[in-house]
Amino acid sequence: MSSVVLNTLEDFYHLLSQSLENNQLVKLLLSKYRGADKSLNRINIRPITLQSESVLSFVYEHQTNHITKNHSHSVGLNEIKQLIGEDFKSAYLTLANVEVQIEFSKKGKLKISQHKAKQTHAVAATHNRQKNRFVDIQRPFLTALKVTDKQQKLIPAMSNKWKQINKFIEIFSQALEVSPHDKSTPLNVVDFGSGKGYLTFAIHDYLRHTLENNAQVTGVELRQALADLCNEAAQSLDHQGLDFVCGDVKTHAPKHTDVMIALHACDVATDYAIHYGIRANASIIMCSPCCHKQIRPQIQSPELFQPMLQYGVHLGQQAEMITDSLRALLLEANGYTTKVFEFISLEHTNKNKMILAVKKPQHNEKEQQKLLQQIADIKDYYGISDHCLETLLAESAD
Repeated sequence: MSSVVLNTLEDFYHLLSQSLENNQLVKLLLSKYRGADKSLNRINIRPITLQSESVLSFVYEHQTNHITKNHSHSVGLNEIKQLIGEDFKSAYLTLANVEVQIEFSKKGKLKISQHKAKQTHAVAATHNRQKNRFVDIQRPFLTALKVTDKQQKLIPAMSNKWKQINKFIEIFSQALEVSPHDKSTPLNVVDFGSGKGYLTFAIHDYLRHTLENNAQVTGVELRQALADLCNEAAQSLDHQGLDFVCGDVKTHAPKHTDVMIALHACDVATDYAIHYGIRANASIIMCSPCCHKQIRPQIQSPELFQPMLQYGVHLGQQAEMITDSLRALLLEANGYTTKVFEFISLEHTNKNKMILAVKKPQHNEKEQQKLLQQIADIKDYYGISDHCLETLLAESAD
């Protein structure tokens, strides 16, 4: 392509189209924006593969944020033709071994220059380049749980579960890094509502195989059949230090817990799980709550909010926000650094919130009193008389 003579915009577009067909396009940068959107600086365009389809990814780089739009090759090329010369006065095309620049002067005169690439560019056409995975896809437990096939290839239907497993271990690893737990000593982990054991196996494998920590991991599951199934898998894979028991957060009480996990704990089950973690003095507490039924009927919202809250979905969102905010503040008041953020939707629910709490090395009584006052103020504002977690903590303190 380096020998092609470019004199007109049509020559440039033909080269661009050809480079897409031959998989030679690295990127196209549109700059010197002169359009109406004053916050837009430039657009970075590159080819990617998205869900097995080759597309052009347009990243609109604004002053305060970036917006990504993906187009088919034909739509993308038409979009580029609309942008160059009108809104953007400069374009820099990078191919595998050639770089081409076009510029428009203030009077609209076109200048095209090309030169051999300073370095040979590797063409990357995949949207998800090889990521730093926290879980090795070739680990045997993934095949046993039917996340991968017998050739240890990801089963397409399990791609969301695979993402969830990796994100969960990533979050856990970051929490463990800053937790006060002595990393050289074995961890004791309890996973309430372990279900089919995907995350329970994953955290055990990560601790034992990756970190070489002689961890003891227990999955607690209400359904005996699932607990038995997971125990069979653990035994067949020789996952020492991993077991599953039938029970729930109210009935199961191991002697010692460093990490407490409770994902998809419905309504006040989340409060019981957090209370258990606090009583156990767990270094890490990980919860993904859902169903906020206890607080909702108690809430007395100010009259100003009524036009917004006439819509049922907003009532639910308000109850969720208040319930989980109080949980996070109660964790803070009990000596934890707490984050509330979006995780990845679980298979049982579209809820994707996680409450992550890491034990602080020192207790600050003055900070605790400030937090308890904030909790009291919120309850008073909304007319809330009872929050399950607060009640549990008060009862255990007596």
